[in-house]
Amino acid sequence: MKLATYTYKSRTRVGAVVEDRVYMTSELDSMQYMIRRGLVPAQRNESLPLADVKLEAPLKPGKIIAIGKNYAEHAKETGGSVPTAPIIFAKFPSSIIATEEAITWSESITKEVDWEGELAVVIGKKARNVTEEDALKHVFGYTIAHDVSARDLQIRTDSQWTRGKSLDTFCPLGPWIVTADELADPHNLSIKTSVNGKVMQDGNTKDFIFNVPTLISYCSRMFTLEPGDLILTGTPAGVGEGMNPKVYLKDGDVVEIEIQNIGKISNPCKVTE
Repeated sequence: MKLATYTYKSRTRVGAVVEDRVYMTSELDSMQYMIRRGLVPAQRNESLPLADVKLEAPLKPGKIIAIGKNYAEHAKETGGSVPTAPIIFAKFPSSIIATEEAITWSESITKEVDWEGELAVVIGKKARNVTEEDALKHVFGYTIAHDVSARDLQIRTDSQWTRGKSLDTFCPLGPWIVTADELADPHNLSIKTSVNGKVMQDGNTKDFIFNVPTLISYCSRMFTLEPGDLILTGTPAGVGEGMNPKVYLKDGDVVEIEIQNIGKISNPCKVTE
């Protein structure tokens, strides 16, 4: 099932997307509440054309846990070694926007904004000290995340990863959540990032250094994972920081990220000052 958060006539609800229509699952307006209580079957008697609704970010998680350098080729292109344990950092939930909404930044803060398309794991039930064998039982579903990164802040200005990756609008998310029962194996999905129609990243989740069960188990040993939390699983090679010369996003660019069996998000870029 594809579950979306959508707005129609100023009212926000959760619905199931089937082909080109969205079906209201209930009166719920919070994906987090649905995740905590379990799935509600789609009510096929009330639906709207998908083109008539505004897709919102599917959820606003309590935590966004991001994994750095989880593809060997990406680690190499940015001059780093291949990690022997997951690299964990955080993004603030306030950085989340929906597909079609603008990624914005001020050049007084950053001039080196980069793209990173990623598979995001949505936690479905509380996880603390779970084994790798049981880890997938704690997954609600999967969505697409864009780990937008201000490389000057992250790497050169003062090496603050959280600041460089948590500016407002720096986590486009969506377009919906595909539930785990429909995506049983997250480890063989193509992932592509395009800028103005040109493919920049063309990877596959089979190339994870640390797979989803490993990430969930590892993170749950460090801190409790709550229903609705997100784990961003890292980005494949092809980021602007790894090019020679380096390439960064600019005003008017459009970034699209597509993951097999999930969908696509698209966001324009806008420099605010």
